[in-house]
Amino acid sequence: MADHIDILACLKEKKTVMGMLHLKGENDHEIAERVKREYDAYVTGGVDGVVVENYFNTYDSIRLALDCLVPLRGPVALGVNCLRSESMGLEIALEFDTDFVQLDSVVGHVEPRDEPTLSAFFNLWRERYSGRVLGGVRFKKQPVLSDKPLSEDLTVATGRCDAVCVTQDRTGQETSVEKIREFRKGLGSFPLLVSAGVTPENVARGLTYADGVIAGSYFKDTYEAGGEVCLAHVRKLVDAVARIEVRSS
Repeated sequence: MADHIDILACLKEKKTVMGMLHLKGENDHEIAERVKREYDAYVTGGVDGVVVENYFNTYDSIRLALDCLVPLRGPVALGVNCLRSESMGLEIALEFDTDFVQLDSVVGHVEPRDEPTLSAFFNLWRERYSGRVLGGVRFKKQPVLSDKPLSEDLTVATGRCDAVCVTQDRTGQETSVEKIREFRKGLGSFPLLVSAGVTPENVARGLTYADGVIAGSYFKDTYEAGGEVCLAHVRKLVDAVARIEVRSS
């Protein structure tokens, strides 16, 4: 078992930046070669972590990507997000001993009667998995079935994850300052990550209240999810975030 890189350990000194690997490719060879190129661009560009996500492909493509990246790990934190399955995301994070796992929703996406089941599930996994858990609340493309106010769901989330992820409604859409501020109010000092729609032009507004960003579309050469990670874009956003001072609470 490798020593984990704690993606949240730096938050008192700096804002953190993570980039998405969306696993685009027509076959295993294309996916693997692209993963290695994009990972290299992220490491060279100075991100703090990368998230392997099956945005364009399957669960098997996550395994392929992690097989490529685990031997290279070291300079940045390595995480995984298995879309449409929190349980398999945690399973593969445990198997590959990733530094963190991202889950698109940790509360409010199931019927209220099923929340105790979800709570029991997370209690079990918090005992098994030693990496960090980044969890979405009212996250893009996720159902909102909660019968509780946001403030109560955020309190529940703090017991199920180590940082809350906030987005607007779709991939690439800027997350409004109003929503980020509302999440900060509900979370107090608990770590908060803006996880969609970040650019060098708007990042300072969001990071007035949040502790870091997870970005995908901006880092691509086309500024859309389907493009390829561009080193110049990585450096530009990383530099913009580095200029933002961390205020003591």
